[in-house]
Parts: sequence; structure tokens; C-alpha cells
Amino acid sequence: MVSLPEELQAREAAARQRVEELQAEAAELAVRLEKARVDLSRLEITRETVAQVLAELSAAQAAPEGEAHDAPEPKKAPAPHGIGVMAVPPWREGLVAEVLPDVYRDIVEIVADAPGPLQAKQIVPRIGLEATTAKIEGTRGKLKRLVERGWLDEDAPGRFTLARHGGDADRVNSR
Repeated sequence: MVSLPEELQAREAAARQRVEELQAEAAELAVRLEKARVDLSRLEITRETVAQVLAELSAAQAAPEGEAHDAPEPKKAPAPHGIGVMAVPPWREGLVAEVLPDVYRDIVEIVADAPGPLQAKQIVPRIGLEATTAKIEGTRGKLKRLVERGWLDEDAPGRFTLARHGGDADRVNSR
């Protein structure tokens, strides 16, 4: 039979060990929380910058020829957490692939350089991703978004080509 002081000592040791484990978990969570805060901050800054650039591009395109392109900055505050911000703007005359986020720009350039229609599974390795089902499906979603926004055409189900916009279909990156 175990004496009461020995039992208390054993429980105290177990409680001390649990406290140390929880402190280690808390320290790890603090590091993860700080990384998440840094990521969030970067995304917020990126969203604000993209919104500003798109607003300036829209203002410059909306200004009549010969009018100064020094449009004042928009006064409205950016939407919180990406609400209302469009990462892939609709294609319009004069818009170049450089306005797209990196992965979308890479996709458009790969499709533009291809001799014929491409499938998502053909594009994935060319943008540096492993050809797994998840990566292929994610890329397919991006391709569909580019079709919706007028950057690409889906000639046959799952087969993507550069969208034809009048006479400049081959000038994806031209100014």
C-alpha cells in the first residue's frame, strides 16, 4: 500500500510534467501565431496594393485620350479581408498579363506559348507543381476562373487556349 505523502508527491510530479508540456505547447503556439500574423499582414498589404494598382489602371483607361493620367487616388477605404477585391481582373483591351497574380500569369503565358489546347494536368508540371490530383484540380479551378474573366477559352471540356480578342490574341504580354 502507498502512503499518502508518496501519492501526493507522485501527483505533484505528474502535474509539474503536465505544466511543462503545456508551457512547451504554448511556446510553439506563440511562434505559430506570430507567423500567422506576419502572413496575414503580408496578405493585407498585398490586397491593398493590388486594389490600388487596379484602381489606377481603371482610372487611366477610363481617362479620355490626351487627358492627364494623374488621376487622384480613390478615397474609399479598402474592403476588409479581401471582400470585394478581385485577384483576377476581367480581361479588357490594353490589359496585360502582368496585372495577374504570379501563378495566373504563369498559366496564361504557358497557354499562350502552347501550339494547341492544354489540359490542367499538362500545365501543372510546367508551373513547377507536383502532378497530384489536388494540384491538378486547383489548377483546373484557376483555369476556369481565367475563362470566366476572359483571359482563356475552353474550346472543349478541359482543353484551354488563349482567348481570342479581336486581332491581338497573340499579344498577351504586349503593351
